[in-house]
Formats: sequence, C-alpha cells, structure tokens
Amino acid sequence: MQADARELMEIIDLWNYSQETQAQIQALLEAEQPPPPHLFRYYGASPGKVAQAEQLWAETLGCKYALAVNSGTSALMSALAANGVGPGMEVLVPGYTFFASASVVVASRAIPVICEINDSLNLDPEDMEKKITPRTRAVIVVHMRGLCADMDPILEVARRHHLAVIEDVAQAAGGTYHGKALGTFGDCGCFSFDFYKITQCGEGGFVTTDDEFLYNRAQSWHDTAACWRPDRFAQERFAGELFCGENYRLSELQGAMALVQMRKLDAYLTALRRNKKLLRDNLALPAGLTLRRQPDPEGDTAIALIMFAPSAEGARVLSEALQAEGVSAGGQFDQTVRDWHCYTHWEHVLQQKSVSPEGCPWSCPFYEGPLPQYSPDMCPRTLDYLSRSVHLGISEHWTEAECLALAEKINRVAASVL
Repeated sequence: MQADARELMEIIDLWNYSQETQAQIQALLEAEQPPPPHLFRYYGASPGKVAQAEQLWAETLGCKYALAVNSGTSALMSALAANGVGPGMEVLVPGYTFFASASVVVASRAIPVICEINDSLNLDPEDMEKKITPRTRAVIVVHMRGLCADMDPILEVARRHHLAVIEDVAQAAGGTYHGKALGTFGDCGCFSFDFYKITQCGEGGFVTTDDEFLYNRAQSWHDTAACWRPDRFAQERFAGELFCGENYRLSELQGAMALVQMRKLDAYLTALRRNKKLLRDNLALPAGLTLRRQPDPEGDTAIALIMFAPSAEGARVLSEALQAEGVSAGGQFDQTVRDWHCYTHWEHVLQQKSVSPEGCPWSCPFYEGPLPQYSPDMCPRTLDYLSRSVHLGISEHWTEAECLALAEKINRVAASVL
C-alpha cells in the first residue's frame, strides 16, 4: 500500500510533533518532487529523499561520499567494517565519549583500548601513541561537546603508525578544524542525527568519506541485500566488495526530515556561536577557574561552555551555587550529565562482557597479546579533567541582554565561592 502526503501527515500528527515541525515536514513532502511511493528507501521515486539527503550532506561537508544509515552507532559499525576491523585487532578510543564509541569495537569482535583525554576534553595524542601496539588497527577520534579534537597531531601519529582514522562527529556536526569540516579528516566520518544531536531526524546517521573503496564497503555492510549495486546479482567487482552485513538503511520519511534539518544548520550554528562569544567575551573568571581549551575557536559549534575548577570539590560547589541562581550548570559526576559518557561506567568493557559464553572478542584465538588492563582508575588524567569540569549548555534563543546577564551571574557566583 502506498502512502501519500495526507496519510503521512496523519501519521506525523499521531507523534504529537509541534505545529511548526509538522508544517516544515508537510512543506517538504508537498514540494516540487512528490514523496516517493514507499517509505522504504529502495524501489521508490528516484532520487528519493534519502538520496537527496546524502547528496546535500556531502555538499555541506565538502566530501565525495555520504551514506545515510539509521543511527550514529550504525555509522560507526559501518566505518569499522569498511576499514576491515575485526578479530585480533585493537581500536583506540577516548575515555570520554558516549559508550557507543567503545561498544561498536566489541561488536566488531575487536578490542577497545581506552585512552586519556586532554584539556580540550578530547583524545590526547600523546597517550594515544603510547597505547599503540602491533595489534592496533584504527583510532576513533571523538569531537566531544561540539568542539574539535587536536586533529593535526592525531593524524600525524596515525599516519606514522598506519592506523585507520574514524571520526565520531555525533556531537559536533557542522564544526570545523582550520576551516575544514569535521568528519572529512579521517578515513571515515560518522554522524548521528538522533533527537539529542545538533542535526536530527528522530533517529539516523551518516558515514562520510572521500575513498570510493571504503564507501562501497560501508554500503555493503549497511545493506546486506546489496541493493545499492548497479547489478545487485552480479559477481564481485573488486576484492572485498561482497560480504555478509547488516540492515542499517534509513527510511524515506527520516530522509525527508534530515533534509529539513540540514538546511537549518547554518542559521542554528550562527546563533549558537554569537551567544557563546557574547558569554565568553564578558566573563571575568577568578584565578583558578579556567575555560576549556579550544583547538580551533572558529570551528566550535558552541553548544556548550565548559569551565575547569581548581578541584573536584570546587566544581561541585560552583555547580550547586550556579544552580541555586537558576543557571543550568552541572558537573560530570552529578545527575545533570549522563554517566555513560565516562569510561568508568562502561562495565560491559571493564568486565569484558560478551554476547556468548565463548567470551569473544576477549578470548579470541586471533588476538595475540595481553589484554588491556581495564580498571575504573586506568585513566587518571581523564578523571581529573572530568571531575573538575562544569558544563553549561548554550541556547540559540538567548538575547544579547540574556547573555550579558548570564555572564554577570557566572562572574559573581564564581567570585563568591572560589
């Protein structure tokens, strides 16, 4: 049964979206190109909404290929598969990232190696290099809380050791590093379009790359039926093209929603950056209270302002004092920030949990070497930075007066408690 625009809007109305969002979706569905006859990606109108979203995302970032998938986690899994990550291999991940960045490594039957972060709250290139072994195949570089990692030294280390570089840009879509879009530095970039991200379509994601071989392999993994091939039943065109994969396809309805959000991205980031600059320019922080280092201030998506107190206790006191003044600030180890972004809560990894009694990948016979020594205190510098951090989300809706008033409140509260 085919769905027309009216029927789609009835479905959307049941989801209780705001009238503004419903109007945006309806306008898109009733645009010059009618909606495809199927919400399923394949066998619909050509090009469908997902294909259009892929093209627009590639153009937005300035890369050759963008592959739409159904989540950011699926993007990471597809990127690992494209780069041939599997049994017997290790993948470096930072100790501060959403758990999915590490869980996909285990799901790929490889071993995650947890690395320290630095004062940007992103992967520390020096510790990254220290943890490279002959088994290391790739590094997942995560751009946390809207801000780029130190890509130049990270790429230098990775190239010297012949590592695949996978960028996790789930929290920094639209960010840049020295004028180049995040997600276009490594072999593959991975984006999330879920509800909590800068761009969203309910649930979805993208894999980006300039490498046609990796793009084709990511396509194979994300669509085990190989519908994307010019002749889906033809013999393998090149070594490594065909293998058993998953079904990570994005639906046409989500593709339509992604198109709407992509077109709003520049205006959204402009407002965030304006308000964060107003806030930063008017802060007069007391001695000992510092701002998170920005490897490239111009490339910050500006979704958050992060400060470091002199101690974990100082961060707790400052957070509570700001909250008492109506400022939505929180520390890493209280209930305002999700614990699963810190490696200490990744029991699945620390305790070497497995989906089957055989214990793969921890017991894999292809893994030749001692397993990493996992423990809650294995990355002390990461715990230090996180324990002393105070996070404040930035709103694109703030007026100039509200930004100035907030800066004054932070200055006053910080001076009184630190």
